[in-house]
Amino acid sequence: MSTEADPMLPSAPLARTPLPTMAPDAWQAPPWPGAPGPPPDGTEPGAPRRRPGRTAAAAACAVLGLGLIGGAVAGTWLTAPGERGAAETAYARGADLWRTVPVDTLFPRTVHDAMAGPGGAARHWTRIGVAADADCRGAFDPLLARALAPVGCKRLLRAAYTDATSTRVTTVGLLVTDTDATGMRALRKRFTGERLGERPDLMPRPYAPKGTAAERFGDAQRASWRISVLTDAPAVVYAVTGFADARTGTPPQPAEQAIRPDATTAPAQAGLGHDANTLVGRLEQGVRQAVTRPQETDR
Repeated sequence: MSTEADPMLPSAPLARTPLPTMAPDAWQAPPWPGAPGPPPDGTEPGAPRRRPGRTAAAAACAVLGLGLIGGAVAGTWLTAPGERGAAETAYARGADLWRTVPVDTLFPRTVHDAMAGPGGAARHWTRIGVAADADCRGAFDPLLARALAPVGCKRLLRAAYTDATSTRVTTVGLLVTDTDATGMRALRKRFTGERLGERPDLMPRPYAPKGTAAERFGDAQRASWRISVLTDAPAVVYAVTGFADARTGTPPQPAEQAIRPDATTAPAQAGLGHDANTLVGRLEQGVRQAVTRPQETDR
């Protein structure tokens, strides 16, 4: 799979932090079998002579230190394969979560957070619609669809939420990708390095179920959003929010900026960034719980 930058998505070079220089003698390799030992009297040329007792004590400490290091390395050898196996199993399970995990696990009927609103205010959301699982056609703005194309789209799950006052609506989505962990790491690196999740021309599109507070939530009503690329599961989770009264003209602002304490924009003041941020976090939690423990109930 190619991870080259897409010419349609201008790339900003990543800042590289230089590694600190290290003095030649700042790190000494441990002794190896067959390495020449010190002179019989335990001294180096030109060094003061040591007493035999001190030499023996130093040798004992060296042996003890090597034993501890060896034990730590052996422990790593013993545990690493099991940890890798668990991670691989969890990742593989993520590819099927769209049909094996109950919908209420991924998209709870209600979500409550005592400090999720502006200034640490309590917030409560209610699910008002769940879309049938589908492909990704029409779910994203064109440039976002292009940016996500390298990881593929195995399935797309979406739900709609409203706040306790029914004045704000949020679409929450889960894109199950069709790539391996390396592909997900490459996508996350690009999203992070090029800050693609902050670009208004790379926004998810709303899901607007009929007969609900979200039925007039269209592209023009989008006011805040958040996109999160996971690497421990083949998944991209996102949320996009707006006002339920179908108002337009609100300049959209990414949730990361709208939740800052000093933010004064309309999305920030209304808590739309907090809606997107909290609901994405809740979906991430649901995905990770689903892939780390077996599910017995079909979706």
